[in-house]
Amino acid sequence: MNAIAPPPLLIGCAAGFSGDRTDAAGPVVDTLIARLASGPAHRRAFLIFETLAERTLALAQLRRRDNPEAGYEPLLDAMLRPVLARCLAHGIRIVSNFGAANPRAAARHIARMVRELGAAAPRIAVVEGDDLSGPEHRALLHETLGAQMEGLRIVSANAYIGAEPIAAALDAGAQIVVCGRVADPSLTVGPAMSHFGWRADDWHRLGRATMAGHLLECGAQVCGGYFADPGYKDVPGLEAVGFPIAEIDADGNCSIGKADATGGLVSEATVKEQLLYEVHDPSAYLTPDVVADIAEAEVRLQQGAADRVALSGVRGHMRPSHYKVNVCHEGGWLAEGEISYAGPRAEARARLAAEVLRKRLDGLVLRVDLIGALSILGDDAGRMLADTPDTGLRDVRLRVAATHAERGQAERLAREVMALYTCGPAGGGGVRTALTPRLNTLSCLLPREAVPVRFEVLGEEALA
Repeated sequence: MNAIAPPPLLIGCAAGFSGDRTDAAGPVVDTLIARLASGPAHRRAFLIFETLAERTLALAQLRRRDNPEAGYEPLLDAMLRPVLARCLAHGIRIVSNFGAANPRAAARHIARMVRELGAAAPRIAVVEGDDLSGPEHRALLHETLGAQMEGLRIVSANAYIGAEPIAAALDAGAQIVVCGRVADPSLTVGPAMSHFGWRADDWHRLGRATMAGHLLECGAQVCGGYFADPGYKDVPGLEAVGFPIAEIDADGNCSIGKADATGGLVSEATVKEQLLYEVHDPSAYLTPDVVADIAEAEVRLQQGAADRVALSGVRGHMRPSHYKVNVCHEGGWLAEGEISYAGPRAEARARLAAEVLRKRLDGLVLRVDLIGALSILGDDAGRMLADTPDTGLRDVRLRVAATHAERGQAERLAREVMALYTCGPAGGGGVRTALTPRLNTLSCLLPREAVPVRFEVLGEEALA
């Protein structure tokens, strides 16, 4: 007698990056609870939070240097506390990379929240092995990066690990899984592997689940966020845009919708944009779990009910033999200064101010922007600024920026912009300056066997 396939899996996403809206989880959890109540027995639901980006881990490591109990997602409390008790009460498991540079500290913080909420203590697991920032990993990184490592002051180094330890933690009974740098789609692939019992080499199913995770990973982006363009791509209720929920079947095919009673929309267009977002090759989307292929003729998007789009036919190929690793290191200082000019000949005065700064700041390579006239489309070498005529704008804000290895040299820019009040063209005002430590990034590949990954379900003593 054939075993009965598990019912489709529900996965809702409540964050697409660190700093995302903190009120997103409530409507997602409400919708998951309603669907669990009306669905088949043994249905499972997960809530994921994707809160990392390339520089986020470096910033988290800097916070951990100052405080050994910091280094995880700073908005963890605001994002999770409002829904934590309800998730535990309704069996909604939570998987996130909000552990950042300190998953164990994040787990302890969650345990404290649970105690303060008066809920029963959950089984909390941490996934580790991605963090290669310590001195014990320098030789391994040097083997790959070679001379590029010379003189680097490393802030963080992290491998993009995959879904297997997440699935293993869930199989071990974890109700909450806290990760550091796992690949974004793996937050979805791990629950799917555990729920359906897929093997780690079930490439087609893993490929389909990976693209479901890719649709979820940016939060509201698949629901009309980062999509709206008035009169061309209209999105209703963008101020209350919903966050996505995927329903994944036993073959990995999915249907994408959004939380009930929220704004935004899910359409073939929003799904297509997110499907291609950051995909360098549609036939070979590389992840640590699988190489997903959405270029096959069998791939289909189909609009179903309102705000529901189905994705099917994705194929998968053998996963890469290496992990991608990002190494963030200290990169000197970024200095910025702004000043506004308004009224007749405002743009001419802003251009004159920029020329004054160029001559005064000998030795610094300036980035010059005329906000409102030429900024996003300009370049760091100032070529477009020199080639673009004065358009006669009456409201222009001049922004100048420069980087330098030495703080003292970078600080010169702030002083010279401030001096424009009385040493520059007429009518300048509203000066603002900033000095920021700069982070640079190197990427490399390391063999999977060189990066051992693991999970641990933490006991009461570890969570105290």
